[in-house]
Amino acid sequence: MQSKLIVIRGGGDLASGVALRLHRAGFQVVILELPKPLAVRRAVSFAEAVYEGTQTVEGVTARLVSADQIVVALEAGEIPVLIDPNANILRNQFVTSPQSTFLIDARLLKKSVESLDVKIPLHIGLGPGFIAGENCHAVIETHRGHALGRVYWSGSAQPDSGAPDGDHRRVLRARSDGTLLAHANIGDYLEEGQSIATIKSENQKSEIVSPFAGILRGLIRSDSEVEIGMKVGDVDRRNDPALCVLASDKALAVGGAVLEAIMTFLKNDQEGI
Repeated sequence: MQSKLIVIRGGGDLASGVALRLHRAGFQVVILELPKPLAVRRAVSFAEAVYEGTQTVEGVTARLVSADQIVVALEAGEIPVLIDPNANILRNQFVTSPQSTFLIDARLLKKSVESLDVKIPLHIGLGPGFIAGENCHAVIETHRGHALGRVYWSGSAQPDSGAPDGDHRRVLRARSDGTLLAHANIGDYLEEGQSIATIKSENQKSEIVSPFAGILRGLIRSDSEVEIGMKVGDVDRRNDPALCVLASDKALAVGGAVLEAIMTFLKNDQEGI
């Protein structure tokens, strides 16, 4: 199992829950990210290593590295994070081997995804946009409900509903284009109507306020450029800031499904199925 390298595209909270489960199970994990990721639940997103150099989630540390530093980070028991939005690492045979590299696409694009131009033994897609047998080998259901965490070896996950789980008001969205300036920190208690952030542009300014009393569970980094309608934050009615630094039940469920898919593949491969 140690010989398998798991490459995860995306380092947001769901991807980080997957990375945690695989890392704890003994797999070597590498995360690929954008030059400026926009994770909302930053306290539990390994993507933050892009800005901070390192990010520790539930005792596991990820480190921003270059391609030639990946092995050193892995040997140190860390998760390397590489700025590589096009997954060029898959074409670098000095780092990855086509026979022993698995890919998890956790970018949650929620739209049709092009097939890889690199042949690898196992490609797992999370959520809508992936079709097992067409643009990946297996799909993991990410929609909350009875099917959450199921592994599909044919077909696709449920389509994107366009609505967040639970109370839709908890998801904070940008009301205009511009630069987001934060007035609150993740983990802060908010009163209903309290200002969380301002979005400024040359011509206008808009406020993001808390829809109800609760804890600020997530907020993208201050000074980030946003577009109207973009998800920028998350408020939690549960008065427990400790939840802000724990991977969610959904992230861990999806991580468990990815682990199941990998182990199923390895078992079938060993048995020649």
